[in-house]
Amino acid sequence: MGAFSIWHWLIVLAVVLLLFGGRGKISQLMGDFGKGLNAFKKNVKDQPADDDDGANDAKQLNAEKTATEQTKDKAANG
Repeated sequence: MGAFSIWHWLIVLAVVLLLFGGRGKISQLMGDFGKGLNAFKKNVKDQPADDDDGANDAKQLNAEKTATEQTKDKAANG
């Protein structure tokens, strides 16, 4: 009851043969996968880094903080 019968294995074999269809299909699929992976890596590598945006954001936050502190000082001394 817990083991597969010969009919189960024949059905599994038939499904595998239908999906992969004989020789060359698996290697062809893996080749296409490799080409896609290489293209993805190339495109990621070619994109410019966005490090400058982070530096500009930090400078802007520091400038806003300084302006807020100056406003508070003027109000306190005011």
